[in-house]
Amino acid sequence: MTQPVHSTNPLLNVGFEIPFDQIRPEHAAPAIEILLAEARERVTKLSQSGERGFVGFMHDLDVLTEQLGTVNTIVHHLDGVVSSDEWKAAVEAIIPPTTQFYTELSLHPGLWQALKAFAETDAAKQLDSVRARHLQLTIDEFRRGGADLPDDKKAELTEVNTKLAQVTNQFGKNVLEATAAYELYVPTERLSGVPQRVIDATRQDAEAKGKEGHRLTLHQPTLIPVLTYAADRELRRELWQATVMLGQEPERNNRPLISEILKLRRQQAEILGFKNFADYVLQDRMAKSGDTALKFERDLEAKTRPAFERENAELEAFYRQKAGTDAPRMEPWDVSYWAEKQRQDKYDFDEESLRPYFEMNSVLAGLFEISRRVFGITVTEAQAPVWHEQVKYYHIHNEDGQHIASFYTDWFPRDTKRGGAWMDAFITGGPREGGIDPHLGLMCGNITPPNGDTPSLLNVREVETLFHEFGHLLHHAMSRVPVKSLSGINVPWDFVELPSQLMENWVMERGALDLFARHYQTGETLPDDLFQKLRASQNYRAANTAMRQYSFGLTDLTLHAEFDPASGDPVQVARDIMNRFYPVELPEHYAMVASFNHLFSSPVGYGAGYYSYKWAEVLDADAFSRFASEGIFNRGTGRAYVDHILSRGNSDDPAQLYRDFMGRDPDADALLRRSGLL
Repeated sequence: MTQPVHSTNPLLNVGFEIPFDQIRPEHAAPAIEILLAEARERVTKLSQSGERGFVGFMHDLDVLTEQLGTVNTIVHHLDGVVSSDEWKAAVEAIIPPTTQFYTELSLHPGLWQALKAFAETDAAKQLDSVRARHLQLTIDEFRRGGADLPDDKKAELTEVNTKLAQVTNQFGKNVLEATAAYELYVPTERLSGVPQRVIDATRQDAEAKGKEGHRLTLHQPTLIPVLTYAADRELRRELWQATVMLGQEPERNNRPLISEILKLRRQQAEILGFKNFADYVLQDRMAKSGDTALKFERDLEAKTRPAFERENAELEAFYRQKAGTDAPRMEPWDVSYWAEKQRQDKYDFDEESLRPYFEMNSVLAGLFEISRRVFGITVTEAQAPVWHEQVKYYHIHNEDGQHIASFYTDWFPRDTKRGGAWMDAFITGGPREGGIDPHLGLMCGNITPPNGDTPSLLNVREVETLFHEFGHLLHHAMSRVPVKSLSGINVPWDFVELPSQLMENWVMERGALDLFARHYQTGETLPDDLFQKLRASQNYRAANTAMRQYSFGLTDLTLHAEFDPASGDPVQVARDIMNRFYPVELPEHYAMVASFNHLFSSPVGYGAGYYSYKWAEVLDADAFSRFASEGIFNRGTGRAYVDHILSRGNSDDPAQLYRDFMGRDPDADALLRRSGLL
């Protein structure tokens, strides 16, 4: 007798401990098919709620797609961390039916009528403030999703959304495959100047592939040190050019996909009655419109440009002084190399000298200790099924000893794993009668891996990455919102980066560093002279760092608010914008945008939202001023931050949550002051 599918398919038995050791690509499509059918049944039942007096209506609406969402997240996650042809095919198979379902959901006439009818009942008028907000936001979301459209427009929107999901998935797949496919083998002499740990790691990587010399890839822990330290200018050029070609190779060409994505997004926005995609996306965020976000970025650019031009003139003068007046002009692959030389000359400081003090496990232990002191939580390693041997699993308990969350970490690069760093949520818990249902999340990165007997030794940026992603995780883990769809990180995207970026501030505080910055061999704390050099160089070329971020934000907003995708080449438009923010002239074929996953690898993603990083950085620079004045380990300040921000999710207007914590509106110049740019 055959068993029911539910008992044989691990994706249909997902509890709090996800059976990652059992989930295979072939489980994805059958599980999604069953979960979609079950969700459609619930939609039908919900749309008839008026007949039974709307009993449990808002709760049922809140958890309507909970299991479907979790399984969808798991499948996409596995394709991102242990990718294979089978996983890619599994994701491609589920995209059309899931996209169609979610579009149909937002357009469902019966559910929309039930929602509006419920809003008129006495029960709706007696909802508490959080549930009343949930009702209003849901109604707004249905309107923005096209619930009032005529049938022909609904059909057109469904088609556009499905196509958009497929094309953006193809974009991300091309970037992953192109990154994994690139390798360059070089002899040792070409790595002169490169840190020994990178020389050793790339030699071992080559040996593992049965090759001589050193294997160089486009993964950040290899790419960045070579561009920063390699004396071989031609090697730097070769690797830099390879990154520029990502997403442009004939068999993985993202250039036409960018045009198609922009056309589909514009079409989506126009069907829904918006002038452009930026206005559509930003209507329910803090910025409210594309014009506001553009003005925000351009104001920052204007205030930063004088310092930017000064920094670049100083670097050019330094280059001429060291390389000679007849040296060739500085090219993009020279900037990091000469900027690092200038930093060492100016501050007698090489960031590589910090790595022995930033052993990854020690950094994590320090991060968890800071969180215990400030937020009153305890993090302990635990056991659970995982998707790769490098993955670890942890529990979080609050001061009362309650298990409030668990999370996975997956920190090191692999050829089967997408680039960058990210946090995601698998399961959203929250308050229940007599206790808390725990949350479940993960943190992923691509930081410097261990090498032989040498553990994972991080640079300052990688330390900040760990703190950043844990800030996101805390936002999820410490949520106490009773409505799941308003919980944790389900906030407007220009607010979601506040908790992550705020955590980074502790990395530069002496008291915090003393908890984790210890030499991995001797155990000595970070020497004071190194700390002083770190602090002194903290704002080195701060204007260039800021302008790089503005260039991404303005490229994104220009393409989604001002550019007409029916005419012109978006790749050229992006290159021309970024050129204004780069310290030297970019080549004509420059097309970083062709591998810009943040903007183009999912239907929305950070599309029209990349400005959020800077928007939230203004908030975090200002919010940390309270910790700086009241004490970086002040438990009372930490408790206020948890009560007003971390635990509140989207249960109130983010601007109000911020005012509740700070007692005032944000100080717009806080970021420029912190960066030394005012």
